Amino acid sequence: MIKKYLFRILSSLLFFVIVGFSACKFSDKEVKDDTPEEIWDTLQVTVSAFNSVRYQTAGNNPSLAAWGDTLKPGMNAVAISRDLMDLGLGHNDEIKIQGFDSIFLIKDKMHYRWRKRVDIYMGKDIQKARNFGRKKLEIYFRRKDTATVNKVTSE
Repeated sequence: MIKKYLFRILSSLLFFVIVGFSACKFSDKEVKDDTPEEIWDTLQVTVSAFNSVRYQTAGNNPSLAAWGDTLKPGMNAVAISRDLMDLGLGHNDEIKIQGFDSIFLIKDKMHYRWRKRVDIYMGKDIQKARNFGRKKLEIYFRRKDTATVNKVTSE
């Protein structure tokens, strides 16, 4: 009787194991991750520096940026020329700059006359900004629209 009872239990267990495995879909294909891959585009621009001092701005508050942000010394902030906005770059977007480990946030925009320019915010340290000077460097930014990237980079 015990053998019969044990046989039924093992048979039932084997049945559930077989049914359970047959219900599972096994495949040698990789599971695809639907999160988009982060793609950074590169563009060579002229990089300079700016400070929050009155003679470098048009307004009464030299710490007030174009989008209304208050710039404070120590922030990793930049101003961009308006043609870079055609790439989809805008307020609070992140960029990387060749030679810097930090990621910079776009907090300000420059006058219309500037093209392919990025200004790094250097607080009130005027000498540091002067020592940095003006350099041709690569910037890296997240791609938003490849059609506009090709338009601006070919100019």
